[in-house]
Amino acid sequence: MEMSALLPAIIGSFVGVMGWLLVGLYIQRRQFQRQARNAAKAVYFELDVNSSTITVAREHGLLADLDRSSFERLLPELATLLNAVDLQTVVEAYMTHAGYRQLASRGDLPVEVRRAALGAFLDAHARALDVLRTRAFTDREAQAVTARAGRQPDAAAKGESLARVKP
Repeated sequence: MEMSALLPAIIGSFVGVMGWLLVGLYIQRRQFQRQARNAAKAVYFELDVNSSTITVAREHGLLADLDRSSFERLLPELATLLNAVDLQTVVEAYMTHAGYRQLASRGDLPVEVRRAALGAFLDAHARALDVLRTRAFTDREAQAVTARAGRQPDAAAKGESLARVKP
């Protein structure tokens, strides 16, 4: 076999393998991004339900349990999607759950103190929801989600809690 016939075959094989590798990496990256966005959507809706629970607690004094199972299960995927500051914002919303449990166990606190604490918890949840809304949903989906929920998308930026935002 001559070198002039073997060299194009080697180059062709190399180009084919490199192309296959790059396409495979691209497809895998897109899959990881899709999984991370889906994880962020699940955590978004979990935070939304928790926010509603905190609103009920603030307005009516009924402190039901908050959920964090999606967050705990999907934290690695969230970490691939969110930068450190955005991830910290989401984690801060879940950190308020300890304070919420403490409020639920203490019946001797004045109503004003409870309402102020629950308002701070709502604000933390609103900030986390804003972060996740921008990262997990397309612009069209985000508009549909906020319109359906009857919320203003930037309630936390205006210094309002979700409890004060009227649909």
